[in-house]
Amino acid sequence: MADEPLVLGIETSCDETGVGIVRGHTLLADAVASSVDEHARFGGVVPEVASRAHLEAMVPTIQRALKEAGVAASDLDGIAVTAGPGLAGALLVGVSAAKAYAYALGKPLYGVNHLASHICVDQLEHGPLPEPTMALLVSGGHSSLLLAPDITADVRPLGSTIDDAAGEAFDKIARVLNLGFPGGPVIDRIAREGNPDAIAFPRGLTGPRDAAYDFSFSGLKTAVARWVEAKRAAGEEVPVADVSASFQEAVVDVLTRKAVRACKDEGVEHLMIGGGVAANSRLRAMAERRCEDAGITLRVPRPKLCTDNGAMVAALGAEMVARGRSASAWDLSADSSLPVTDPHVPDPDADGGADGHPHSHSHTHTHSHDHVHELSRKNLYA
Repeated sequence: MADEPLVLGIETSCDETGVGIVRGHTLLADAVASSVDEHARFGGVVPEVASRAHLEAMVPTIQRALKEAGVAASDLDGIAVTAGPGLAGALLVGVSAAKAYAYALGKPLYGVNHLASHICVDQLEHGPLPEPTMALLVSGGHSSLLLAPDITADVRPLGSTIDDAAGEAFDKIARVLNLGFPGGPVIDRIAREGNPDAIAFPRGLTGPRDAAYDFSFSGLKTAVARWVEAKRAAGEEVPVADVSASFQEAVVDVLTRKAVRACKDEGVEHLMIGGGVAANSRLRAMAERRCEDAGITLRVPRPKLCTDNGAMVAALGAEMVARGRSASAWDLSADSSLPVTDPHVPDPDADGGADGHPHSHSHTHTHSHDHVHELSRKNLYA
């Protein structure tokens, strides 16, 4: 284990300041500072509020992670950070912090993809990812089906949402039902008391001529809102539990149906589900049943690792180091629309960096970085 890369990961794509420390496939620390309560009164994430919260939380969260892991910053083999996609301002805070720490410590910097990180985090729970792996990522900003032959260099999008992401739909329906923000956990809880077959809500993009792997939840959201409005206009009580259960059933039905179909079509025997909505109990149960019926092995990390966190970034960073992928350049920038086909952002001038092939650096990383000021190193990380 001592020979495996020790990597710190920073995640700031939305409203969670996450710092994780991983050695190989072993999670040593997972520190999170959430600003969700600051956004709740607005009914959704406010980018500027999120950015300022990241600024305040960054250093204390990094210090907490190092203490939890029982390592010194100088022990690290690399620092990974979410370079995109996400909220531009929030990403900039994380990227700036990672560059500062990496520069001062003389450690390699890895700008990695948020979606690829959500896939790679499963290695901390269930060991090395099978190659290829089919991944269903569902969150407040993404609903994607991805084929990953190599999580560090080859991630292929098969389908994605054409409008609202699944998590976004949960938040909007929770608002319609006056359940607060965020909507996913409360709908999941209330739906357990309801009948999922009570109301026949539509299943978007499931017709024979529709895109096989794309998702659409805007029509479902509108159908639920109109159903509730009609009940209220008639002076009738809205059966919140039944609405929640029926809405949730429509979402997870489409997600799992398309994911299993993609596995069958591509001949892939493993399905990994990640992202915040992967914490939903009904999604997990339906996916387990359908995968079992289809002979597919299901991999879902524990709920805490499904939501945004630094551990997932560290996990992908450690894999980059272990496979000898090129580090990022010091002019790494945040990219709010970084495509998932770019699992990380290598230095284009490094040997093997542009095409993703391994370079000569081993994961022991004895980089001296001559341009790093020894004074800065001594003052900050004695």
